[in-house]
Amino acid sequence: MTTQSLEAEAKALNDRLESLDLAGRLALVAGLEGRAVFTTSLGIEDQVITAAIGINRLDIEVATLKTGRLFNETVALIEETEEAYDIRIKRYHPEKADIETYVAQYGMNGFYESVEARHACCGVRKLRPLARALEGASYWITGLRRGQSGNRATTPFAEADPERGLIKINPLADWDIETIRAHVAAEAIPVNPLHDRGYPSIGCEPCTRAIKPGEPERAGRWWWENDEKRECGLHVAEAASSIIPNASSAA
Repeated sequence: MTTQSLEAEAKALNDRLESLDLAGRLALVAGLEGRAVFTTSLGIEDQVITAAIGINRLDIEVATLKTGRLFNETVALIEETEEAYDIRIKRYHPEKADIETYVAQYGMNGFYESVEARHACCGVRKLRPLARALEGASYWITGLRRGQSGNRATTPFAEADPERGLIKINPLADWDIETIRAHVAAEAIPVNPLHDRGYPSIGCEPCTRAIKPGEPERAGRWWWENDEKRECGLHVAEAASSIIPNASSAA
């Protein structure tokens, strides 16, 4: 599919999704021709989506990126969520050779030293596993919301991702955090206990801190960098180029 046709399909799909509720949005995507994959970080938004997929028995694959640096609370929530909704969350791990190459070049925690090193770490621990998770997919479902950060303020319900050759679906784009929390409470959806300890956005343990009163939701992610750079690359065009050279090409 050409970039132009991909963008046209995304625009038409965005218009259809806008008037639907969450279950309707996900059901619409599940009914489209082509494989749909939802990648979850086990954060509160993603738990809402996983619950909707499980409760409605939708034909959407659920996957997570086990980076090797996740909080123990996040890892424990994977199995808890599977049991709660009788679903299988497929785990994608970084390649051992990629990690070894990264450590040899930057050190285990070299991501604190430069933006380049941090992007490289995200590349081998997230971007390459994500590429395997999305291989052959037509639709990629995410938990992106407009209220998460300034970078995400214009998030649509559907958008073309020409680099990956698919359409990205953001079914919670118009939900605010208060709506998310109310829904979780009403539906008794299991969530990461770190949310109650000041972590609205949870990623890898070394790269996530609790936020301070008045800070944006994602202020605790890569807090030592400037705001405009605080993305891991999963949702940034051409981010796949920000990975270390000579690493495994298995993804």
